[in-house]
Amino acid sequence: MKSGIAAKLAAIPVFSILVYGMSMRGNATQVVDRLVLEEAAAGAAEYVEFNIEPTPEEVAEIIAQNNAWKNPGAIVMADVYSSVNVRKEPNEDAELAGKLYKDCGGYILEYTDSWTKIESGKLVGWVRNDYLMFGDEAKATAEEVGSYRATVNTTTLRVRTEPSTEASCSGMVAEGDVYEVVSQEDGWVAIDFEGDNGYINTEYADISFHIDYGETMQAIEAREAAEKKAREEAAAAQARAAAQAARQQAARQTTTTSTAKQEEYYGVYGADASDVVLLGALIQCEAGNQPYEGKVAVGAVVMNRVRSGAYPNTLYGVIYASHQFSPAGCGALDRRIAKGVDQSCLQAAQEALNGYSNVGSATHFRRTGAHDGIVIAGHVFW
Repeated sequence: MKSGIAAKLAAIPVFSILVYGMSMRGNATQVVDRLVLEEAAAGAAEYVEFNIEPTPEEVAEIIAQNNAWKNPGAIVMADVYSSVNVRKEPNEDAELAGKLYKDCGGYILEYTDSWTKIESGKLVGWVRNDYLMFGDEAKATAEEVGSYRATVNTTTLRVRTEPSTEASCSGMVAEGDVYEVVSQEDGWVAIDFEGDNGYINTEYADISFHIDYGETMQAIEAREAAEKKAREEAAAAQARAAAQAARQQAARQTTTTSTAKQEEYYGVYGADASDVVLLGALIQCEAGNQPYEGKVAVGAVVMNRVRSGAYPNTLYGVIYASHQFSPAGCGALDRRIAKGVDQSCLQAAQEALNGYSNVGSATHFRRTGAHDGIVIAGHVFW
């Protein structure tokens, strides 16, 4: 299996393994079923290699330890380049429960030789084992792409520039807002606040390890419906603006045959421009305090996901996919759009939408020090 057990089987001789147990009546020989020992390959291989005689109790312990990777509650991660279907029953014809994207994971509810029932956030269902990582491989991947996050648990909370109530306030956060944890010290947690360190009191934050979860079909359908509605509203607004501009142009032509200056009329954002606002708002939430190159890089990561095939294939879909970007999931992104987006973030978004990337094909970013990759100011990209 992918936990590394299969590789260790090579250390076990082809012949049957004899396990010797000691008793008060003298030496007794017990032949342990080969398949049982293969289940506990790592421990059994060590006993054979060093010619140690394990007791039945030790064999049982080996089996328990080496089966832990498939027990309920053990972590699993998607082993796919794009996404994998999660089904309501363990067969290919069963109804879809949702999808598990690249670098998403969850926890085992029930394991079989071919299918595993998992819980990934609100998504519960069966996935073929061929598309999952287990054991040490799953843990290593989770540590690579996961992070500790702080969820604000009070109505409003000041974010300080230093871990002290006397420090100046760099902004406010709301209940339910989620931020990546940079560090913890003396009752304070440093969070990634728009790309810079901000400090909040640990009393007002719930801290937990986070991996990206999959999406239920209901969540996917709701997201796609919201995206369609947004597109239709943007197209309607664009049509209204074009009609108004035409009327204004006609009115000017009836009153004068010349004008002293060139005039331009802009309507509200259309479908394309709304992408700029959406991506610009996410950039501001994630990297508002970073230099311009860092803002462009965050935008490039988002667009790389859109193009990769491992995530939803629209900007809206990537940003609002469940459990992907915390500002979208907790409402901070929508609040930023309502307040307005900084011009530098809109400019960075437009560059990314135009296809420019200063981080290659990177699809992840995090605060520096947590991962190897391309470092730009306070973030590392990979």
